[in-house]
Amino acid sequence: QVQLVESGGGLVQPGGSLRLSCAASGNFGAVYYMGWYRQAPGQQRESVTIVTDHGITNLTDSMKGRFTASRDNAKNTVFLQMNSLKPEDTAVYYCYADLYDYNFWRRRIVWGRGIQVTVSS
Repeated sequence: QVQLVESGGGLVQPGGSLRLSCAASGNFGAVYYMGWYRQAPGQQRESVTIVTDHGITNLTDSMKGRFTASRDNAKNTVFLQMNSLKPEDTAVYYCYADLYDYNFWRRRIVWGRGIQVTVSS
C-alpha cells in the first residue's frame, strides 16, 4: 500500500516560519507530480502548490513570495517552506502524489492524512 506521511506542522506565531515535509512509501513506480492542498475550518480545500518530477513548481498567487516548494526525487519527498505566516494560513495541509501504483497497476493520486498548521499569537 502506498502511503504519504506529512511532518513539520504545528503552532507558530504570525510572521514565523514552518517547513512541511511529505514522504511517499510503498510499492510504486514513477511519481509524476507531488503537491500540497490546504483546508481551513469551514472552507473548501484549496490548492497550494504542485511540483513536477523536474522540480518545476506552481504556487497559488496568494502564497507567492512567502511559500516555496521543492522536491527530492531520490527520497520521493516534497517540501513546503512557509515564511511570513499569517493567521489566515491556519489550516490542515494535505500532500498528494500522482504516481504509478503497482498495487492497482495504474496511475492514481494518493493523499496524505493531513497535518495541522496554526498561526496564532
